[in-house]
Amino acid sequence: MHTDIKICGLSTEQAVTSAIDAGAEMIGFIFFEKSPRHLDIEAAAQLAQLAGNRVAKVAVTVNADDGYLDEIVASVRPDFLQLHGNESPQRVTELKKRHGLRVIKAFAIRQAADFDKLEPYEGIADKFLLDAKAPEGSVLPGGNGVSFDWRLLGQLHTPTPYLLSGGLDELNIATALEISGAKSIDVSSGVESAPGVKDIAKIATFIKTVRARDLSQGNSGTRPESIPKAG
Repeated sequence: MHTDIKICGLSTEQAVTSAIDAGAEMIGFIFFEKSPRHLDIEAAAQLAQLAGNRVAKVAVTVNADDGYLDEIVASVRPDFLQLHGNESPQRVTELKKRHGLRVIKAFAIRQAADFDKLEPYEGIADKFLLDAKAPEGSVLPGGNGVSFDWRLLGQLHTPTPYLLSGGLDELNIATALEISGAKSIDVSSGVESAPGVKDIAKIATFIKTVRARDLSQGNSGTRPESIPKAG
């Protein structure tokens, strides 16, 4: 067993290189203007080219229209689309067909009843991302640095693989993995020195902490062959 790590909201060459060198399986670029981690398409394309096929690349959008997504996919050539808005199952199906890409569908979780929202996407989304509900007044659907009760995941029954997200950092990640049993995780604000500013040392420490726990649990510290790479 191996914990897959996604470092999201990357915006500099140094951050991309550091995440890959430290052993992340996935990196995320955010295309949402209200986010401090927002990238323009040209900048993201350059970072994606730097990453090459060493890691899976994720384009994160929020209720993006077809034109915007067409530009992102053509320039960045991501391995996944992450849909962080209120995209319907029909919309997810359309986008998978249109772009030929796997889709991560994000959901905001506060209580066990929120897991009911996943059911219509079973067999459609390739992965789920479970994040905490945004604090009142926040304009960001994710990246708010808040967590939900990880014990709730004991009530989640889904055949679809998921990433645990929301408020994770180097101090709580071992506890989060122990309580939740998650096999994949997503971190953004938890490895930053300021909103949108990735901290290279925090990225390295976060990943090192996860790998140390993998080893303590008898898990493999090496990247599995199943991790998708860019074509």
